[in-house]
Amino acid sequence: MTLQQWRADWQHADTRRRVWALATPMILSNLSVPLVGLVDTAVVGHLQHAHYLGAVAVGSMLVTFVLWACGFLRMGTTGFAAQACGRADGQGLRLVLLQALWLAVLIAIAVVLLQRPLLELALRFIDSSPALIEQARLYVGIRLLSLPAALANLALIGWFVGLQNGRAPLYLLLLVNLANVLLDILLVMGFGWGVAGVAWATVISEYTGLLFGLWLALQLLRQHAGQFRWLDALRLRGAAPLLRVNRDILLRTLALELVFYLLLVQGARQGDAVLAANAVLLNFLMLASHGLDGLAHAIEALGGHAVGRRDRTALRRALVVSLGCSLLMSIGFALAFMLLGPWLIQLLTGLPEVRELAVRYLPWLALLPLVAVWGFLFDGLFIGATRAREMRNAMLGSVLLVYLPLAWLLRDAGNHGLWLGFHLFMLARGLSLAGCFVWLWRRGRWIPD
Repeated sequence: MTLQQWRADWQHADTRRRVWALATPMILSNLSVPLVGLVDTAVVGHLQHAHYLGAVAVGSMLVTFVLWACGFLRMGTTGFAAQACGRADGQGLRLVLLQALWLAVLIAIAVVLLQRPLLELALRFIDSSPALIEQARLYVGIRLLSLPAALANLALIGWFVGLQNGRAPLYLLLLVNLANVLLDILLVMGFGWGVAGVAWATVISEYTGLLFGLWLALQLLRQHAGQFRWLDALRLRGAAPLLRVNRDILLRTLALELVFYLLLVQGARQGDAVLAANAVLLNFLMLASHGLDGLAHAIEALGGHAVGRRDRTALRRALVVSLGCSLLMSIGFALAFMLLGPWLIQLLTGLPEVRELAVRYLPWLALLPLVAVWGFLFDGLFIGATRAREMRNAMLGSVLLVYLPLAWLLRDAGNHGLWLGFHLFMLARGLSLAGCFVWLWRRGRWIPD
């Protein structure tokens, strides 16, 4: 592409309008997710002992591990729904939705049945205080009750995005997260339930959101002719492409989760205060990642729609606009974290030692949006094209060839070494995806003739 073409694509008014029409509600809804984490941290961070905050951090990470591992329910659903929408295939839209919801139910049943051995295995490697481990076990046991609803909500959000409808996920996530925040305050600060109150708040809010999300889906399907094929969905008939994509996204997500788990384990070995400080800072990362994910969702939907219609020009314009907007947003997050970070840390915890450590390592988090933006954007591009195999390979290469060797080499460098390795991993992830896309695009393999 020439510089003139880049400029023309960036200034294309219709593409900008479509990108922001999708991205704005997704950014707003996505940002409500880490705000729940901020409230969780704030209400628990002002309890008497640091192990309460550490327990919520450990418990949330373990449950999030399951939810992120099942992120294929959202990502895989988005790509296939977007391509069905591009083909004006109402029957296909219904089948994708039913199959994704059925997979969510099956996975939730399997995890609940295996929760005890999985939880004990995960906690065995957390080298922390007995009080922290006990509270973490309590938190996870309650939170897993919300798993069927949480996984079904992931599938619904992916399906909504595939239909290029940004408002439905906004309404769904705002309802879930607003309910979560209000219940957090009521159950923890009002009723004094502590860690258990944080967990029960999530359970109640997820099931509330599921009922609302199903109602929204039925309203949207009135615009697309077709019928529900219940038996085909339950038998997963014709679901082989969806299952293959979900398998590859699962492997990719497990590799990413391994990185976050090692980050948690290595921080825990440096003491409860370091673990709690890292937990506070990870809320900053969640805030930035969910904001950048809003633009990634836009390229998922527009990119998948362009693949369904075999429209190279529309895909190129959507990518250029999304790339420029993502870079501007990452700069904004970096500046906000550097300027407002100390104030946010004081808001999140009243423990002096945790505050001091979090401020010390804040610059790593302030720079992270500039490093991580490439991975978020190109993830969205590959998801829309249902190219999960390439995503899997890029992630595995970044973990095996970059993060794990660095984690070993920097093991004596303390928490600074921990964050340095994480930065280099995020950079490798984004660059590998970008290189793969350029290679496929130049050879005409991204949208075949």
